[in-house]
Amino acid sequence: MKKSLFIAAMLISLASFSQKVYSTKSGQISFNASSPIEKIKGINNQADSKMIDKNGQIVFMLLIKSFKFENQLMEDHFNENYMESTKFPKADFKGFITNISSVDFTKDGKYPVTADGTLTLHGVSKKVQPTGVITITNGKISLNSSFKIALKDYNVTGSYIGSKIASDVEINVQCKYE
Repeated sequence: MKKSLFIAAMLISLASFSQKVYSTKSGQISFNASSPIEKIKGINNQADSKMIDKNGQIVFMLLIKSFKFENQLMEDHFNENYMESTKFPKADFKGFITNISSVDFTKDGKYPVTADGTLTLHGVSKKVQPTGVITITNGKISLNSSFKIALKDYNVTGSYIGSKIASDVEINVQCKYE
């Protein structure tokens, strides 16, 4: 009897600490590095992301070579001359949503959030604090965010940065989690 009560208490205790991990392997991360001279936009629809509802941990990972452009030459220059994707094949963000407790995962709505974490790009890791919105619709979770980074902060160099290519790049994130 004591053993049964102990097991039941343990199961109830574990259930109260349960957490839900939301994930996607088809997150969309795009960037805009356009200047007045040239339109430069890339899109990656293969971002892998995981988010934990209880502690707000969030992770994004993607392959640099998965970015697509409107023309092949731009894609080649991006991979070879700027991002050096053979040398630095991946980018990632690891952090926590600092106000995850304000998100009610059981109720439809739009919840503004702020993340605090580290973005690793081109072999450089920097602290960033992007903001975004978690939207819950009929139990489905999505996340949208937009923030800017300076290419020089990540040692991305090239002769056209600052003229044909913007020095500050806008990053857009759109993920639908399962």
